[in-house]
Amino acid sequence: MAIPQKTIRGVQDIRTHTRAAASAFQAHEAYMRLSCLEMEKARRGKERESAMRRVDLIDARFKEIEGEKAELLQTLGQREGLNGRRTLAPCRQVEGVKIRY
Repeated sequence: MAIPQKTIRGVQDIRTHTRAAASAFQAHEAYMRLSCLEMEKARRGKERESAMRRVDLIDARFKEIEGEKAELLQTLGQREGLNGRRTLAPCRQVEGVKIRY
């Protein structure tokens, strides 16, 4: 006579009542979802403010760069007018980085 095999059951085989409760409307779940959405909205608002502040700082730096660039070009133009030709610093030849293994 053969020994009957026992079926091994896992977590998936545990019977619960979650399906019955999931189909019914739960007011507390709706309120929880609303509160989660409001928290996410507040968090995204803070992220947006931070990003806008960073963009403003970048724009301000662009303006500073353009001002400094114009000042340097003006200075070069004045030096050029004195001699009648450009007076720039001589270029040095720069070698690449040598790595020894």
